[in-house]
Amino acid sequence: MSEHGRMLINGKWQGVAEGRSGTTIIEVRAPYDGRLIGVISEAGIEDVSAAAAAAETAFRNARLSSHERYEILANTSHLLNTQGEEIARILAEEAGKPIRDARIEVSRAAQTFLISAEEAKRIHGEGIPVEASKGSGNRMAFTIRVPAGPVCAISPFNFPLNLVAHKVGPAIAAGNTVVLKPSSLTPFSAIRLGEVMIKAGLPPGHLNILFGSGKTVGEQLLTDPRFALYTFTGSPSVGRHLRKTIGLRRAILELGSNSATLVHRDADIPKAAQACARAGFAYAGQVCISLQRVLLHREIAANFLSLFVPAVEKLRLGNPIDEETDVGPMITEEAAIRAEEWINEAISKGAKPLTGGWRKGTMMAPTVLTHVDQGMKVVCHEVFAPVVTVQEYDTIEEAIGMVNDSEYGLQAGIFTSDITTAFKVAREAQVGGVMVNDTSMYRADLMPYGGVKSSGIGREGPRYAIEEMTDLKTIVLNL
Repeated sequence: MSEHGRMLINGKWQGVAEGRSGTTIIEVRAPYDGRLIGVISEAGIEDVSAAAAAAETAFRNARLSSHERYEILANTSHLLNTQGEEIARILAEEAGKPIRDARIEVSRAAQTFLISAEEAKRIHGEGIPVEASKGSGNRMAFTIRVPAGPVCAISPFNFPLNLVAHKVGPAIAAGNTVVLKPSSLTPFSAIRLGEVMIKAGLPPGHLNILFGSGKTVGEQLLTDPRFALYTFTGSPSVGRHLRKTIGLRRAILELGSNSATLVHRDADIPKAAQACARAGFAYAGQVCISLQRVLLHREIAANFLSLFVPAVEKLRLGNPIDEETDVGPMITEEAAIRAEEWINEAISKGAKPLTGGWRKGTMMAPTVLTHVDQGMKVVCHEVFAPVVTVQEYDTIEEAIGMVNDSEYGLQAGIFTSDITTAFKVAREAQVGGVMVNDTSMYRADLMPYGGVKSSGIGREGPRYAIEEMTDLKTIVLNL
């Protein structure tokens, strides 16, 4: 039986289940087999306004102390762990995420909320030695951090629980309120999170959840003046539109990448090959820091590929509920068709598939392409599919240039046994993070996460997001 998803506005669930009329009904289907999971209703103009009003009222009139915020977020973490298997199955069904990866996502989300809880107790300012300035000898000064105001959070389908956690957790920890618009492709994990947070003690208005398209609900959210800050994960084109629309208000934008990992001639080749096989195809490559470009020193290229390609071919493609599945479906057949078209376009221009390249419905075989160039879409754009390209280089300077020859700059990886080489890449790669002896896909939820260029602005990671979501206020005492 399909589920009826509801919106959360000012502490009350409303929507399809209450028989709302005159609304657009959105079907939610399992990516693997197209089975109807449930339906949700798209928010109307009045719903969006009511949610923004609830967030503003709660922010103005129902502030939570740092201790209260800590307890609510810690309780949320505990409840997520308690309900982990059930929520993991929701993720596997609505997002098509292999169940083993879905369990990891639930565990990470619980950790993200716990980190947010801990950071809620650590928000502080610092003393300013204004007395060192001439004429200020009788003054003392310090800073405090105050919550920015209601936050609009717009999250994607690929990590429908943990990316929501990275937006909602720090916002609540900072003392803000939130209106969340999750992807309509994966709404039920967000609904479950809302239920969990209410049970954890979150008062009405502090988290509101709406569903709908970017062109309707999204646009109304962007133009609503009650939001002080926007946190968005999605495409660069939408991110640019968001920045243009919201004016001087702040934004944290994570806009994707075509991440590269270098394997230098002095690397541990078996370790690198196994790591790259996993990083390029986890969740069918639908990860912002998924390994898309493997850059190999020419001297070790053949050795690496002799290990890498068989490791890729061992990955099991199948039903995400199956415990043995490594690679599940892509989120929609349209997304899989686009990836297939990009692969075929590259092959028509001279690329050679070492494995994969075929598609059946939403299922895209893990694909490795060699003999590619910078002008191919599978190299220069974000493919967001289980596709990895392979290029060779002669010098580390050439490899760094290949990393930087991209409109994106989220993360990169480098496998090497030479610390000098590692530091050279760390300093010169135009990215937000460099992973040494690991792939671009490594992320710990407490670290600062974000990019440069078209990969976005601002940083996630609870401590760093809280800095973005608070205002620094200076207090001066004339004694």
